Amino acid sequence: MARVPRVAVIGGGPGGLYAAALLKRLDPAREITVWERNAADDTFGFGVVLSDETLGGIEHADPVVHRALQAEFVRWDTIDIVHRGRTLTSGGHGFAALGRRRLLEILHERCASLGVRLRFRTEAPPAAALATAYDLVIAADGVHSLTRGTHAGVFAPTITTHRCRYVWLAADFALDAFRFEIAETEHGVMQLHGYPYANGAAGARSTVIVEMREEVWRAAGFGDLDERQSADRCAKIFADALGGRPLRANASSWSAFRTVVNERWSHGNTVLIGDAAHTAHFSIGSGTKLAVEDALALAACIEERPELPDALAAYESERRPVVESTQRAAAASLRWFEELAAYTDQPPRQFAFGLLTRSRRVTHDNLRLRDPRFTRAVERDFGCPPGTPPMFTPFRLRGLTLRNRVVVSPMDMYSAVDGVPGDFHLVHLGARALGGAGLVMTEMVCVGPEGRITPGCAGLYNREQGDGWRRVTDFVHTRSPGTAIGVQLGHAGRKGATRVMWEGMDEPLPVGGWPLVAASPLPYRPGVSEVPHQLDRRQLDTIREQFTAAARRAQRSGFDLLELHCAHGYLLSGFLSPLTNRRTDAYGGSLTARLRFPLEVFDAVRADWPDDRPMTVRISATDWAPGGTTPEDAVEIARAFVAHGADAIDVSTGQVVADERPEFGRSYQTPFADLIRNTLSVPVIAVGAISSWDDVNSLLLAGRTDLCALARPHLHDPQWTLHAAGAQGYEGPAAPWPPPYRAGSRTPPAGRTDDPKPRLTLR
Repeated sequence: MARVPRVAVIGGGPGGLYAAALLKRLDPAREITVWERNAADDTFGFGVVLSDETLGGIEHADPVVHRALQAEFVRWDTIDIVHRGRTLTSGGHGFAALGRRRLLEILHERCASLGVRLRFRTEAPPAAALATAYDLVIAADGVHSLTRGTHAGVFAPTITTHRCRYVWLAADFALDAFRFEIAETEHGVMQLHGYPYANGAAGARSTVIVEMREEVWRAAGFGDLDERQSADRCAKIFADALGGRPLRANASSWSAFRTVVNERWSHGNTVLIGDAAHTAHFSIGSGTKLAVEDALALAACIEERPELPDALAAYESERRPVVESTQRAAAASLRWFEELAAYTDQPPRQFAFGLLTRSRRVTHDNLRLRDPRFTRAVERDFGCPPGTPPMFTPFRLRGLTLRNRVVVSPMDMYSAVDGVPGDFHLVHLGARALGGAGLVMTEMVCVGPEGRITPGCAGLYNREQGDGWRRVTDFVHTRSPGTAIGVQLGHAGRKGATRVMWEGMDEPLPVGGWPLVAASPLPYRPGVSEVPHQLDRRQLDTIREQFTAAARRAQRSGFDLLELHCAHGYLLSGFLSPLTNRRTDAYGGSLTARLRFPLEVFDAVRADWPDDRPMTVRISATDWAPGGTTPEDAVEIARAFVAHGADAIDVSTGQVVADERPEFGRSYQTPFADLIRNTLSVPVIAVGAISSWDDVNSLLLAGRTDLCALARPHLHDPQWTLHAAGAQGYEGPAAPWPPPYRAGSRTPPAGRTDDPKPRLTLR
């Protein structure tokens, strides 16, 4: 146990109080003082939701607190979603809530019974002063943490303010479910989040949060209303949800949510917990939960580690992955509500399913367990035949019908010789076609020798290359009938003449390179990469002609679909991003001008590509870098390509500039596909860390995408789609096993199964 005989806690919220109680319980000799600037009975907000997981941790750590909480909880398991006057109910979710004031009273009582010193209406001394007088300082001083701000140079916080305004209110009756209601007003879309938190002898109450985009809030005039007027206005807007009853305020000011991230959570003997360390949007009910779990982990690490620095490091190491996962889920949920106006035209059940799965923590598969009836209704509306998972429903693009929604994503293999695809490509793409995907895409196939990324990149700029690709497409069409194969055409631009990936990704060739060209003379990696030549009018015409010649060869090679690569910082992408296009002629400046050359190429290729065959475009929907392409830009880029005849937009992100800061995580790029699809009502392909068939089904049913492209899962398992069908018990026409492989369609038994089972147990 780390020796911390004297502990100072800044902030008397649930996290700080619970940390104090736990540390005192673990060592009654500890002197622990909590400073709280407000009175004991002051509290802001109304109800608090805790998960069963959090309650389990509390039960093991402090049964006294757990019993007190259990006696207060309001429990329910349904969610009501009101969409244009229609209420859709989903059950089986399980919630437990109580009033924030009552939670604090329980923790006050527990701290007092253990001998923790509580100092209300008292500002804490500065953390630096406390750190000299105490062995441990716990900064639980909230989202506006003075401790974090004072020592920002150490904690290195990043604080992001989001696009909606929200207010916490209360209603003096108990809702019978977690309720989400949408109001489509003359000023824009507003939403209500409501849930019960008290329903006993002391009265019935519900938390009501009203939220809307900043521009809607301003247009509706809320900025000119006082607290009482705001509550009355919200009650009028959501009169149906409230049964005409009023709303009550309690220091209820309109706020914009701020996501707090810190590079470090401790500084010497001072440590951040709860909102001081991190925040996650209230729409996933995580603030109190995270603070209480922080307190549990901190107390456990101090108990387990003999030295305080090790204990604080262990605390952060344990909690950071959990918090980051929660923040990713909260960010997805937050974005869904920010873009709510894009979803209101969805069919009611799809809208409800999208809301339920917005954070990606609730999925199609676990929703089937929670509420099979609701989920079956969503599947029927989607068009799933009986017994058919969403991913195995067909999809039509122009004259091509894909038998399922799974795409083998383009993956550079760097295994061609002089641009000619050989046996490797036949085996690689042929195996994945046999594996059941609806569409198999080639790697980026380069339109000229100077358009290659590496010497190992495949091309379509001569007859021998075309013949090599014909060999691949013939195999796919003959041996895996029903599987479509597409070609992705591109030009590396400033990212060319590099070594193959496993010899040094983006490292320039030491010898044998070729001159690079780009929209502007900006190297990909300053000081490392070659400075490209800025393309002039004649060169632009030449490259456009290379694309059209490659498209004609792709037609003769038998490809079913063509994709134009306008992503990842390659040549056409370099024209689209303001970070890589600094031109002052007709091809630079505004987004309309930056689109001009990619659209010229698209139009030329579309004119030479058969009318009945689809053509898609891959874009980077964000550069993950300040000043780069924004999601709003991505919508306009997609709009332009669709207006010129694109049949679908393949939505990727990043790889445009070397100093990007991607927000990696499960299916982290799908919100951008979602935004484009539901803003423009155009087909999209989602890509990016989609790894499970459950994710695929969830994304499709929610209307976030039409097709899902998977890369690494298909490297791990060429038969990924067939195995996904088997895991779901599907044996229909959308995932047929090739005749030579049918004997392997069932998972082979593992280990011995001949051991006799016990028939009798003696006690």
